[in-house]
Amino acid sequence: MVIGFRAVRIILAILSVSAVAAAHAGPRARDLGVPFDGSPGPLNAITDVAGVTVGHTTLIEDLADGRKVRTGVTAILPRGRDSVLTRAFAGSAILNGAGEMTGRTWVDESGYLDGPVILTNTHSVGTAHEATIAWRVRQGGPDESGYWWSAPVVAETWDGHLNDITGFHVKTGHVDAAIEGAAGGVVAEGNVGAGTGMICHELKCGIGTASRRVEIEGSEYTVGVLVQANYGTRPTLRIAGVPVGLLLQVDRLPDEVIASGDSGSIIIVVATDAPLLPHQLERVARRAGLGVARVGSYAGNGSGDVFIAFSTANLEAMSWKRTVRAEFLENGRLDGLFEATVQATEEAIVNSMVAARDMQGNAGTSAAALPHKALTDLMKRYGRGSTPR
Repeated sequence: MVIGFRAVRIILAILSVSAVAAAHAGPRARDLGVPFDGSPGPLNAITDVAGVTVGHTTLIEDLADGRKVRTGVTAILPRGRDSVLTRAFAGSAILNGAGEMTGRTWVDESGYLDGPVILTNTHSVGTAHEATIAWRVRQGGPDESGYWWSAPVVAETWDGHLNDITGFHVKTGHVDAAIEGAAGGVVAEGNVGAGTGMICHELKCGIGTASRRVEIEGSEYTVGVLVQANYGTRPTLRIAGVPVGLLLQVDRLPDEVIASGDSGSIIIVVATDAPLLPHQLERVARRAGLGVARVGSYAGNGSGDVFIAFSTANLEAMSWKRTVRAEFLENGRLDGLFEATVQATEEAIVNSMVAARDMQGNAGTSAAALPHKALTDLMKRYGRGSTPR
């Protein structure tokens, strides 16, 4: 079999995913002694919600013409492989709308999330959207004709400071690889997948995740959050209440990059196994914005802060029967889930910064990572440090 040069590049990029993830394995925020409220699940990740899987395709390449590729794709499957045919109740919310999440109209209208949630860069939404539909069609069904009506959820943030974003380097195969590689267990964070070229609070950032366990009248539920963080200004950065952004001695981005203030974006995916109806999940999604605020965002005019929440409960109600029954928590019992969403969002964002590493980008650009020792020292200085794990 003869493989063309472009195909070889794609294969090498896909094969590099595990190596990149391994290279970025390291301490998380709690390991550095950063204190957070609430009780995390065993992995402190969105995959603590049973059935949820996550996959990354990471593209890091220096091209012969001097351009640099620093981008990727992240896929979240609400019910793992079963997401192909089995829906989930869902709701969405917007804090500020200078961003894109396709499929939101149908989620809000129907109350269902069909298939995976795909994250990528701003200029690759179209490719990811088409690739996700094609992937679902290839899985077969939902009827004998193999016909699919599909409005997939694809969300973006802009990685054009570090990535050659107008080079359109994300291809169909990269989306397929992220979906096919989705798995439970530990989730790679930082410079991986769709977070590869992202920056937040003028520091290298990317993918982050966290979870919380919530007890409601004798029943335990899990809330998991995954963020693609790419927002914020340095002076507003707060970690565990400490004004870290004002105190860090780390090079700031060029003035032309930060002149527009908080003009980046953040996509937040919230998963839970609590039985909730779509309008309740919209309320949960809205609370993610409070977690972003805790870390110092004010959702500036140019920021795209778009959130989606789904529940893996009510499996029997996902059938195509004429009538179905669903269970749900009474509204007065949701406060613990709201609080858990805020807490997990805050920690996921900080994890995305702690996991990231310095990056040299396109056209001589760069972004410095959050220095671990400086963060630990600031926590101690302000009496906020816990015992590092």
